[in-house]
Amino acid sequence: MSKEEGAGIGHIVQSLVTNLVIATSKLVAALISGSGALLAETLHSFGDCGNQILLLVGVRQARKPPDAKHPLGQGRAVYFWSFMVAMLLFMGGGVFSIYEGVHKMQHPEPVEDITVGLIVLGISILLEGYSTFSNIKEMNKRRGAKSFRKYLRDSKDSDLIVVFGENSAAVVGLVFALVAVLLAKQTGDGRYDAAGSLAIGLVLVFVAIFLAREVKSLLVGESADPEVEKVVRELAVADPNVDELIRMLSIQQGPGEVILALKVRIKRGLESQEVAEAINAFEERITERFPEVKWTFVEPDVAD
Repeated sequence: MSKEEGAGIGHIVQSLVTNLVIATSKLVAALISGSGALLAETLHSFGDCGNQILLLVGVRQARKPPDAKHPLGQGRAVYFWSFMVAMLLFMGGGVFSIYEGVHKMQHPEPVEDITVGLIVLGISILLEGYSTFSNIKEMNKRRGAKSFRKYLRDSKDSDLIVVFGENSAAVVGLVFALVAVLLAKQTGDGRYDAAGSLAIGLVLVFVAIFLAREVKSLLVGESADPEVEKVVRELAVADPNVDELIRMLSIQQGPGEVILALKVRIKRGLESQEVAEAINAFEERITERFPEVKWTFVEPDVAD
């Protein structure tokens, strides 16, 4: 397991434990206060626990070695389960929270004792905020010179992006729930609590759509990072046995797994064994620069 893979799994487990503690606490607070916003947050946290278990299933499946049925491995399993998480976040969290908000708006109910609820929400904000901060630190290590927004759009680490999306949505949702509960209690108007549920639902739907859009591109076969193709072209130019890189296709097979298919024009005058040796040496230089390139298929052509 690479250092980055270990860090990704660590963030998933950290978020799972955090959300399990928070979800249980929210449920108790929701039952005591009768708050719809707290109930929406409870379901959100329990949903996040299920989502993180699915991500761990995806990571484990993606690490299985290639076999006869999956000759290129199962790296895209992470993308499939990440997409499923986005769908569950949309349906299980967002849509239900909106439904709960609409129902409470039509039939407002005053919230009861909010002391426990406020304590739980405050602690939850601190815990979720810490998890989100840890996610951001890890992403800052990986994004290099890219802007944070561009990294989110270009990153191939779907599991880390999904965990960040869940955690950041949780922080925003908790703030909305805290404000909604306070306003509902101070004014005696349960519609503020309903508005909190609606706001939480809209945040979850927005995050789910963003995650689904990004992961879908990886799931159907996205090209590798442009830096990989740029360096491969530079290596081809520097190689004395390669006259031209005619065509290159790259596919992100999974986090840290890239497939390259190349058609190169080989220098004239080489014997068949020399051609094979030249191609092998070219492939080795690519792998040295980018260990994530797990498969390289080179088709030689002859000079005009």
